[in-house]
Amino acid sequence: MNVLTIGNSFSEDSTRYLHRIARADGVNLQVANIHIGGCTLERHYRNMLSEERAYELQYNGERTYFWVSMKEALLNRCWDVVTLQQASPSSFKQETYTPYLEELVKYVRRYAPKAKIYIHQTWAYEAGSDRLLNMAKYDTPEKMLSDIIKAYDKAAQIIGADGIIRSGELFADLLQNGIPRIHRDTFHSSYGLGRYALGLLWYHTLCGQDVLDNSFSDFDEAVSDAEISIVKKCVNRY
Repeated sequence: MNVLTIGNSFSEDSTRYLHRIARADGVNLQVANIHIGGCTLERHYRNMLSEERAYELQYNGERTYFWVSMKEALLNRCWDVVTLQQASPSSFKQETYTPYLEELVKYVRRYAPKAKIYIHQTWAYEAGSDRLLNMAKYDTPEKMLSDIIKAYDKAAQIIGADGIIRSGELFADLLQNGIPRIHRDTFHSSYGLGRYALGLLWYHTLCGQDVLDNSFSDFDEAVSDAEISIVKKCVNRY
């Protein structure tokens, strides 16, 4: 399977371990991530129009130090899946998705006509963080997540997406099931458990694989066996 993500730092978090998680099951999943930190759908749209080589390419979770345009990435190979997402500060604002998302989907379908299009649902900020209270203006992550879910569900409906990768909902489930923390800076995922959970969810969603017996454990930050067990059980419910 060939997967292309058009995203930002949240897609970088999500794809760090994805290739190796799949490889642990003997599944050949190649993932390319073109991203700009904090990139909104509007900025992706403007980059689409300009065909600027604005994106640093990451391949199988590693930096390549190679810069590409969106068109070059789409034409690079026959993609099975292309993912799109909004930047986190706009993720809960439905009005920021259109018309940019619809135009991006038309572009993807022109240059990657065989690809399924998935929406990547991003996640809420950490409870009590300045970013949650001041930037997003929510008093709880649950309220932020509720609006994120509504915005992404509506976006998926508008474009006729083939599926939604429900990362925000997974993170909420992890916190409710005994994981004390999933963020590293109150908004990005942690390098170990958070990125692992995201990668496992992407693998489970895109490949339809049961993850309970997946053996991947090569983390950038320590994750305990108990935490791995909780993550697998939560992911397997999606």
